[in-house]
Formats: sequence, structure tokens, C-alpha cells
Amino acid sequence: MIDEDLIESGEQKIEWARNHMPVLSIIRKEFEEEKPLKGHRIAMALHVEAKTAVLVETLAAGGAEVAITGCNPLSTQNDVAVALDMKDNIDCFAKYGCSSKEYYDSIDRVLDIDPDITIDDGADLIFKLHTERTELLDSILGGCEETTTGIHRLRAMEDEGALKMPVIAVNDAMTKFLFDNRYGTGQSSWDGIIRTTNLLVAGKTVIIGGYGWCGRGAAMRASGLGANVIVTEVDPIRALEAKMDGFRVMPMQKAALYGDIFVMTTGNTDVLTRDHFEVMKDGAILANSGHFNVEINLEDLVALSSSVRDVRKNIKEYKVGGKHIHVLADGRLVNLAAGDGHPAEVMDMSFANQAQCARYIAENKLEVGVHAVPQDLDVRVARLKLESLGVEIDSYSPKQAEYMCGWKCGT
Repeated sequence: MIDEDLIESGEQKIEWARNHMPVLSIIRKEFEEEKPLKGHRIAMALHVEAKTAVLVETLAAGGAEVAITGCNPLSTQNDVAVALDMKDNIDCFAKYGCSSKEYYDSIDRVLDIDPDITIDDGADLIFKLHTERTELLDSILGGCEETTTGIHRLRAMEDEGALKMPVIAVNDAMTKFLFDNRYGTGQSSWDGIIRTTNLLVAGKTVIIGGYGWCGRGAAMRASGLGANVIVTEVDPIRALEAKMDGFRVMPMQKAALYGDIFVMTTGNTDVLTRDHFEVMKDGAILANSGHFNVEINLEDLVALSSSVRDVRKNIKEYKVGGKHIHVLADGRLVNLAAGDGHPAEVMDMSFANQAQCARYIAENKLEVGVHAVPQDLDVRVARLKLESLGVEIDSYSPKQAEYMCGWKCGT
């Protein structure tokens, strides 16, 4: 039986996002007129929420048959998923809180359309293609990958000769990582943490694990909220940058002694483990903003704990000796599992890149491997975004253009 209230709620969320994504709206109009994806079948595994729905609508408007599921068991918004599934040429198989089996079964259902284009966030769909659904690889023209973790996996596959399809690293577009990873993750992570805990950030010591673009954003917003920020890093250049940006930098084992709130943004495994839990303060709050739930070693934490209980929605309290450690959203990405994800305005650029790259794959024959987003597409997203904001910029005069491209002009 169709739940009309759920559909209405989902449609309202999608409409709100659509109205704040002007670049994708321009691309959608082009797609409606030109139908560049007609006859193509697109399989997607992304966070199924309102902004993603606007991307899916855009691809369908371009003539594609689209099947989508979630890329994380806790990031789907069921009302959006139901509303999306009601639209023409779109099948949505995502649901919130699915089991691991249900999660991978849904990826299989998406792949059952025999896609020729994939769009992934974390590379689980591509991993499934290369391990259990290899019979579909011959039909694949190419794919797009949305996030840093997925790009790491794909480059590892490429280095080992395991990658059997072309993939565009959408995450590495400048109009993606400079804005989505920094401003999107920075704001949405703290939105998830604050709405979940309802606690003050000002005056607390915040530990940021990793100082990539996501870590930069999370640290910047924590500082703006009045926190004392400590950054942990393994990369000496990023560590130096964090120091020059005004943050304290130290190893996690030392930082664990001081932290009131921990925000993990490394994309790696075992960033917080038994050694860190044992020295943390009573009441420490642990959150993860990386794609997979591996940064906080929950097995270690459970093994140390005498009891585990839910103390508030999306907060589990682990009793370790005489102290209590709180984990948000089961260690999954806090901005989506406990919030609404990135702001629509920043996902406007990320998903504009996705839509353009899907078209690029449909119109060009790519070699197997990981490809950069074509620079002209990246620049176009920036120009369209500036226009939507009412911002004008300069352009080179012929003399300036010649000077910048030449080598004969000296002192």
C-alpha cells in the first residue's frame, strides 16, 4: 500500500533541494531538450536523500533509465526514497537501517538493469561488479565516483590491474573537493553532532582526525563555534599546514587525553582504538565523518565496556571502567546518519559534475582506468555557480592572455 504522507514528505524535501540547486537546474533543462542519455541505463549507489534525488531526476530527464540504492545503511531518507521510486524511469531500492545482506542485495537489484553507466559513492557498486557480477562488465561504458574513499579503492584496483572499466574521479574535480569536502563536510558534520547531542561546542576541546579537505572544513567550523581544536595527522605537510592554520597538532594517543569531542575524517581504519579509549575523558563524544564505519574501532570499544545502552537517538553510551564514552550514529558518517547531509548549494556543484560526467561517458569512448574530470566541465560548473550567485569576474585582455602564455617577455 502506498503511503501518501511519506510521498508528500519526500516530495517536499526534493522540491526544497531542487530550488536551491541552480546549476543542476540549468543542466536539467539542457538534458530535457537534448536527451543525451536516451537509451542508457544508469546504476547508482549514493546517499539517497533530497539532493541526490535532484541528480537522479536530472539523469532521467536526459532520457536515462535509472536504478538507485543507498551507499550506506544509515544515510537513506525513506520518504525521499519512496517519492523517488514513484517517478517515471526511476527505480529506488534503498531503505534506512537495512542489514548488511539487504544492503548488498539492493546493489544486486540495481545491477540487474544491466547498466552501461554507473555512479558510485564509496565504490561498493563497482566492487560488486568486479567480484560477483563480472558478466556485466562488457556492457559498461564507464562510471563516476563521488568520494575520496572510493577514489582510493579505485586507484588501488588500477595499480593492481584489477580495474576493468573506465571511471571518472568526480571527487577530484576542483568544484567538488574544494567546496563539498571542505564547506559541505565542515558544516554538515557539526550540524549532525549538534542536533544529536544538543550540547555546546564553545569551550570544548575538539580532536579532528586527519587534515584533508574534510578535516580542514571540520576544524574550521569547530574553531568558529569556539572550540579548542587539536589536529592529528600522518602526513607531515598537512600537519604543518594545520599548525600554520593555528591549530595544535599532536599524535592521537596524546590528543585522546584532552578531547571532549572527536571527529574522524581520515577515511582510514582504526584511527581510534583500545589504546585511545582507555585514556579518554569521562563523557567523550566520538563521531565519524569518513565514508565507512571503520575509523572508530567499535569492536575494541565493546570489548572494553561493561555495558552499552542507548541514551538518546543516535547516541550509544559505552561504560568503560568508571567513565562513559558516547558514540554517535553507530560510528557511521554523522552528517547523513544523524543529519541531512551537505547543504543543497554545495551539492549543486558536486552533482552538476556527476551529471556532466555521465553525459561525457555516454558521448566518448574512454579507456580502462581512473580519469580526471575534463577541465572544461569543471570550469563550467564554477562559472554557472558564480552566475547563479550574481558574481561577475574579470577576463584576460588579448595582451594579458599572450603574456601569460608566452616566454619572451622578461624584466
